[in-house]
Amino acid sequence: MKRSATAAIAVALGLAMSGSAGAQTFPAKPVTLVVPWPAGGSTDLVMRSLANATQKHLGQSIVIENKPGAGGALGPVQMAANAAPDGYTVAQIPITVFRFPFLQKTSFDPLTDLSYVIGLTGYTFGVAVRSDARWKSFQELIADAKANPGKITYGSPGAGTSLHIGMEQIAKLQDIKWTHVPFKGGAEIINAVLGGHVDIDADSTSWAPQVNAGQFRLLVTWGAERTKNWTTVPTLKEVGIDLVSNSPFGIAGPKGMEPKIVAPLHDAFHKGMEEPSYKAEMVKFDQEPFYMNSADYRAYAQRTVAEQKQIMGEIGLRQD
Repeated sequence: MKRSATAAIAVALGLAMSGSAGAQTFPAKPVTLVVPWPAGGSTDLVMRSLANATQKHLGQSIVIENKPGAGGALGPVQMAANAAPDGYTVAQIPITVFRFPFLQKTSFDPLTDLSYVIGLTGYTFGVAVRSDARWKSFQELIADAKANPGKITYGSPGAGTSLHIGMEQIAKLQDIKWTHVPFKGGAEIINAVLGGHVDIDADSTSWAPQVNAGQFRLLVTWGAERTKNWTTVPTLKEVGIDLVSNSPFGIAGPKGMEPKIVAPLHDAFHKGMEEPSYKAEMVKFDQEPFYMNSADYRAYAQRTVAEQKQIMGEIGLRQD
């Protein structure tokens, strides 16, 4: 009887330990990383590089799923609504997600509907035109826009993106008007500018290959300082426009992800950020590390939501 009871206890303990170990084994299958931009753009290429660099640290493959739309907000919002909080579906979170509730009526709340994993980097934004365009400087472009209200067109990655908002902030500060043409991503804007369908490429460094090849002329960048790759190009501040924008982004999952799931994701992506292959891709697109741990990234989100609410009101786009 004693032997039987002892055996039963041993079996029970064994099952309990097995169940506990199984529950802690994350990840046990590939992780999907939603990239809310078309394939081939600067964000897509950088995120693919990070996924490749992170896989060996995570112990599972990371599958990129492109879901463009709504200026980068569609993929994360759909992920937040539909994905289980098991860590197997996460998304890149552009700043559009933080201003999305102020651009249209929605039940989505970035502060309650997301589990923040890690902050990664920010963009280098800039304004480029075709190399044979009549504007040799950003000041010439502004002067032309003043003289011809609404006639100059610019392409951005979509309505509500930082490029759209930034160009409208510039227009307000300079008392000009130009016409916005939204696209789904950088590749489409480049083709439109090359084809003469729009005048200006307002985007992150998707335009880099065209600038470096001499097809585009980069007129201005939007950072606090000049970029490392294009040191002769002035910043907005240098041309007299008091605006800095680099739109930091990171990775988040749906609400309800437990710390034991968030932690290994954070740690793996953080190690991936240190891999030489990822760092080289960052240099290629002139992106600087902007690492934040999970708690700091959530705090950043809270500050940014408040800032975006104010900015959307100032430029007349707030809908809440």
